[in-house]
Order: sequence, then C-alpha cells, then structure tokens
Amino acid sequence: MIIGLSIILLLVLFLPFTKFVERNLEVFLFIMGIAAVVVSQVFSWPLVKEALIHPINITLAVLFAGLLFRWFQGPIEKGIAWISNVMPYRLFIALFVIVLGLISSVITAIIAAIILVAVVGVLRLDRKSEIRLVVLACFAIGLGAVLTPIGEPLSTIVVSKLNEDFLYLFKLVGASVIPSVIVFGVLAAFMIKPRNQFDSISGKSEIAAGLEVEGQTPQSNVGRQTEKESYGEIIIRSLKIYLFVMALTFLGAGFEPFIEAYILGLSPKLMYWINMVSAILDNATLAAAEISPVMNDETIKDILMGLLISGGMLIPGNIPNIIAAGKLKITSGEYARFAFPIGLAAMAIYFIVILVV
Repeated sequence: MIIGLSIILLLVLFLPFTKFVERNLEVFLFIMGIAAVVVSQVFSWPLVKEALIHPINITLAVLFAGLLFRWFQGPIEKGIAWISNVMPYRLFIALFVIVLGLISSVITAIIAAIILVAVVGVLRLDRKSEIRLVVLACFAIGLGAVLTPIGEPLSTIVVSKLNEDFLYLFKLVGASVIPSVIVFGVLAAFMIKPRNQFDSISGKSEIAAGLEVEGQTPQSNVGRQTEKESYGEIIIRSLKIYLFVMALTFLGAGFEPFIEAYILGLSPKLMYWINMVSAILDNATLAAAEISPVMNDETIKDILMGLLISGGMLIPGNIPNIIAAGKLKITSGEYARFAFPIGLAAMAIYFIVILVV
C-alpha cells in the first residue's frame, strides 16, 4: 500500500509540470484521487457522497461571484479609476491590496484574482510596478482566502477533512493571516509607483488631464479595460473547481495511511519548511495529502502557514498566481525574481515569530 501511495504521490508532484497534464489538471487529480482511495482500500459510498457534497459551496460561490463581476465589471472598473485619481496613490494601493486580500475569503480567490487583473489594466502601471502589484496582491489573496471554506479549495478541503465549522480557520490562523495581509498592503504602497505622476499645479493626473482635452471624464476611459468573460467561461471554470475539490477530497482520504506512517511524527516546525514545496505545487493538493484529523491545532496551523506563504513564491503555487500571471502575460522568471525573495523573507520572519511566541 505505501509503495503504491508513494508512486501516486510522485506522479502528483511531478506530472503537473508537463504541458498535457497542466492543461487537464482537474481530470488528472481526479484519476489520482480515485487511484489513491483504491490503493489504500478506503473507497466507499459514504466517501463518494462526501466528495460530491463538499465542492458545492465553493462552486456556487465561484459561479455567482463570476456572474456578478461580469454584470458589474464596467461600473467597477470606472469606480476604481475614479478612486485612484481622487485618493492619495499610496493609500489607494495599500487599501486595494488589503481589502482584496480580506474579501477574497468571501468572493473567492479566483474572483479576487480576476478583479486584480481588471484593476491593473485600469491603473496603467509600468511593467515593473505591474508585476510587483500582482505579486503582493497574490500573496494577500492567497493568505486571506483561507479564512473561510468558500475562499479557496485549500480551505474547503481542510475544513471538510477536519469536519469543523465555518469559522474554524478564521479562529485558527486569523491572528496570523490578517496582519500578514496588512503588511503586504503596506509593502505595495511603498514598492509600487504610479506610471502617471500627478500634475503639481492642477492636482490632476496626466491621464485625467489628457481625457479632459478629449472632452471625456476621467472615470469614463482610464487605462485599458479587460474583456468580459463569456458565460461559458464562467460556467466551465465553476465546473473545474467542482472537479478539483472532489479530486482533492479523494486524494486526502487516500493518503491518510501515508500521513499516519510518515507525516504525523515530524515536528510542526520542520513541516513548515518542508512545505516550501508549495511554491511549485498547488498548496491545496499538498493540504489534501498532509492534513489529518488526528493532528493538533498547532501542527495544522504551522503546516497551513508554510503552505500559504510559500504558495505565493512561484506561479504554480496558488490559483490567484496562475490566473493573474496568465491573463497579464507575466512569465515565470518575471514573477519569481520579485516573489521568491519576498516569500522567503516572509517565511523567515513568520518562523521567528513562531519561535518567539
């Protein structure tokens, strides 16, 4: 059994780097999940029922949030453009990253990433600042989305595996996550500069001034607006999330014997650093394999924080990274040059906090 699960684990770790599996990740993980529960001999109809029910909430959240954003995308983008002109720039950037990170636990990390892409298009930043804003916002989204089980697949899987209530993760990691989101917002305020500086005499941005010459209002046409997603794209994305969470449910159940044999005895602090592998693998997949109901809260918290922080270090580590980088055509090298040092510093600082506390 352990040999079979070890082979499945290696396949789950490395095959997603191939283009074919990357394009069909949900189906691949579903097949691996079924294989895991068969090999570990835990396949049962109650487990099937559980796998069918658990993805419903996050799937509906992704679907409805996607529809709402499609319907109100125009007013949202115009409102963001107006606010960015009338509010002090650094304050706007900080609040945007902080608020987006925190509300991602309600609107889902996927919709938060789509909003991020839309706002980046409106702001017309230079390339360096654009990448920095995306990276810091993705760190904030990846952390904030874990606070509720509808925020992202990782939180859905953890809450369902532990059979805990809706606010369990908020109570467990909220005191660590919320300050971290605020820190990323403050970093964004100081590390990102506007592409169009404010005119020292009129107090208007170059964008606004140029639009007024053309007889337009600043909020009517600032920056480049993103294309609306089709209803088909929204529905397909929702179905993929459903299959993804179902696959992770099977994987989590199938890897229970493996966890009991090799993971439970490890120090939570060691697991924290081991989970840096989350930088190259989706952290929800690792959570499904690592988290167990027999673990205490301290162990679960250390595992989760390692997954959440390192998940923002490289593009494959988390869904928001993948969505934002893909839509804005940010390469892996561009992303990693800024994100990896930031993530490594965050890992070290939080580890020191753990030791001090």
